[in-house]
Amino acid sequence: MNLHRKLQQRAAEGRPVRIGLIGAGKFGSMYLAQIPRTPGVHLVGIADLSPANARVNLARVGWADERLQAKSLDEAVKQGTTHVGDDWKALVSHPAIDVIVECTGSPLHAVDHILEAYAHRKHVVNVTVEADAFCGPLLATRAEAAGVVYSLAFGDQPALICDLVDWARTCGFPVVAAGRGHKWLPHFSESTPDTVWDNWGLTPEQAARGGLNPKMFNSFLDGSKPSIESTAVANATGLGVPSHGLLYPPASVEDIPYVTRPISEGGVLERKGMVEVISSLETDGRVIPYDIRMGVWVTVEAETDYIKNCFEEYKAHTDPSGRYFTLYKRWHLIGLEVGVSVASVALRGEPTGVATGWQADVVATAKRDLQPGEMLDGEGGYTVWGKLLPAATSKKMGGVPLGLAHGVKVVRPVKKGQSLCWDDVAMDTTTHAYKLRREMEAGYSF
Repeated sequence: MNLHRKLQQRAAEGRPVRIGLIGAGKFGSMYLAQIPRTPGVHLVGIADLSPANARVNLARVGWADERLQAKSLDEAVKQGTTHVGDDWKALVSHPAIDVIVECTGSPLHAVDHILEAYAHRKHVVNVTVEADAFCGPLLATRAEAAGVVYSLAFGDQPALICDLVDWARTCGFPVVAAGRGHKWLPHFSESTPDTVWDNWGLTPEQAARGGLNPKMFNSFLDGSKPSIESTAVANATGLGVPSHGLLYPPASVEDIPYVTRPISEGGVLERKGMVEVISSLETDGRVIPYDIRMGVWVTVEAETDYIKNCFEEYKAHTDPSGRYFTLYKRWHLIGLEVGVSVASVALRGEPTGVATGWQADVVATAKRDLQPGEMLDGEGGYTVWGKLLPAATSKKMGGVPLGLAHGVKVVRPVKKGQSLCWDDVAMDTTTHAYKLRREMEAGYSF
């Protein structure tokens, strides 16, 4: 509750937290919009595959040209300005930088960037949650060994959910369930970039006007992103995972404490202590009023009559038993909130969410029948979507994590709805990401 004061102190002392940003797309641009308004931080450099596009985005969010004249990182440090280039290795190795914000959205590249940052003793705020979903527990272990902090990004839903879970447990409440909202109907799992806009609620013309990426938006719609984010939450908090994937129970905000109870008490949970995602649509497609589509929530339990009575006395909205209460935020502000992670990591040495074990996994699952020779196109594409499964289930079946299912050749027929295993594909086994994943699998027994 005093991060802002600590940042002001760093500003007064002339010792700003120095940041390197890799990837200046939409998420990165939202963070860039806030940096000039935040005391005690200095963005030393941006590394992007297209420095020209990064400069366009900087102009879009209001950065003046004079802030971007540094010809090198050294010059940027001396002048208090920002260098824009394409050399990410120079950025993560520069001795003045304290925190790397990995914001590419490319899981294979993110792993490379994160490991290199560790090698140069840099803290990491990882926006690319797709990488965390398939090797986050080992990324956390490697950070600890390097003496640095690895963190999920505040503003993205996983870190916000972790924050709510931490609030609940710190207050002494047992967490019954936690998660996010989503617009969901079962057939959305088959959605492709060609069908996404009808399902999303935009015309192709509106999408083109906004420059929206259909593959990225489809990764949200088809259930991949909710599964990825639920995996990150489960691995960070130790919450359990539904045995056969997310259920997406429909509910308004007021109904969340009703549905996020165990089945034995009228809810949908296999047991207490689970991750789940709430749908903003009824099963017949009707929109639910006062939904949680863009928000996050945690359901807690009153373990005694006294606590239950307190819920009642202070008008907390509960289930009919009066024992289950849900705290929520209806919105998240994505990259506009990342500064909380940067400050927490740099000033407190604390992550805003980090994997503490391997509870969950996201397994690539066929959207249609796949034939040998076809190439998987990863998250949000035409071939696979991501299904949330317990880590023990995924390891036993040899499940292919969604984050590694891009540009990979199918070598055996796979039926629609079937989750892929390692024997179904020809993997590039030379990448750091693949090696880290396999090392993690070998290190866990269930």
